[in-house]
Amino acid sequence: MTLLQIPAFNATMNGIATVLIGTGFVMIKTGRVSAHRKCMMSAAVVSALFLVGYVTYHTLRHGFHTPFGGTGWIRAVYFPMLISHIILAFAIAFLVPRTFIFALKGDFVRHKAWARVTFPIWFYVSVTGVLVYLFLYQWWPAATL
Repeated sequence: MTLLQIPAFNATMNGIATVLIGTGFVMIKTGRVSAHRKCMMSAAVVSALFLVGYVTYHTLRHGFHTPFGGTGWIRAVYFPMLISHIILAFAIAFLVPRTFIFALKGDFVRHKAWARVTFPIWFYVSVTGVLVYLFLYQWWPAATL
């Protein structure tokens, strides 16, 4: 994999995480605990792969700034989405492991309480991660010199 392929890999990992998180939610709502567990553990693995790819890409690129090429009204859509994505991604770095710890310890009352907060944030972060990729690399890439 080349450095230029990592953003697409990262978006793919976020997309897979979105599907797994959503499926895991449906599984637990329909009482399929084992399937829920498998989906959520898989979502954690692909999210971790995303994080490794993200840090690797931006470390090798010499920075975390990727210019946005959109102009006009689309900037008013993109930047609030990006800011909320970044802030909530930091929260997810704490919320997901904490929620998992309760499940792994068998404290399902606390796990469920934390999951009610963690699930929508994690889902939003994974969806907006794909959207950030599309905005930056597919729909409105910055002009290169």
